[in-house]
Amino acid sequence: MHVDVYDQFKFTDSFLHHLDSRVKVILTVVFILSNAILPDGSWLAFLVTWFLILILNEIANLGLAYTLKRSYVVLPFLVVAVSAIFSPQGKPLTSIDLGFITLVPTDFGIIRFLSILIRSWLSVQLALLLVATTQFPSLIHAFEHLMIPRVITTIIAFLYRYLFVLTDEAHRMMRAREARSATIPGMKRGGNLIWRIRIVGNMAGQLFLRSYDRSDRIYQAMLSRGYAGYMRTLKPHDMEKLDWMTLLMGISLFAIVQMMGWIS
Repeated sequence: MHVDVYDQFKFTDSFLHHLDSRVKVILTVVFILSNAILPDGSWLAFLVTWFLILILNEIANLGLAYTLKRSYVVLPFLVVAVSAIFSPQGKPLTSIDLGFITLVPTDFGIIRFLSILIRSWLSVQLALLLVATTQFPSLIHAFEHLMIPRVITTIIAFLYRYLFVLTDEAHRMMRAREARSATIPGMKRGGNLIWRIRIVGNMAGQLFLRSYDRSDRIYQAMLSRGYAGYMRTLKPHDMEKLDWMTLLMGISLFAIVQMMGWIS
């Protein structure tokens, strides 16, 4: 199994793909922070921000709804924000008697919940656009150039790499188990629950040992090829005039969105 199966990078010959990775990382972080500090109920600012993301999708030649179709994965995680609906602030709308507790949704709470929902949804869309237009090694080098501690960037790089190693080992073990598992027609496969738990525990232990052994071999191979604690690249990563102009333009746009949110 190859890394390309999991990599979300989608190469097209677009302006965003050729933009310096540091600019894209900075603008993504600024966007998320700007999005987070917008007042609740800044519907116009949220709409303008979403329209901007759609335009960026088109500029990247990914299709107008590329990030939109992939951003719904965040919605189930927002269940934890449902409690905001029952904020004590605002005007009560109704009451829900559950016997042991009475829930009172308010207009303020609903606005806050919807604002949290939209903020998270928009932030995920821009993060998806970042990984779709920037290769992972370029992201790591952008973090290094932005003075993120090297130990953190190294951990991120190895976590990303060993995710695929761990998955490969797990798939090999599953194939080996399937190859050694004979079944009799008409009979249930496997043993009882205790037996299954013991088998899963043994497989998890074997997976840990195999992954540890593989990681040691990979590290020794990296040392033999000149690894010195950081990732090398042939790309110079020099900021050009267009990169600086894009960075300033992006920050200016976010400032305008902030003014729209606080004034409206």
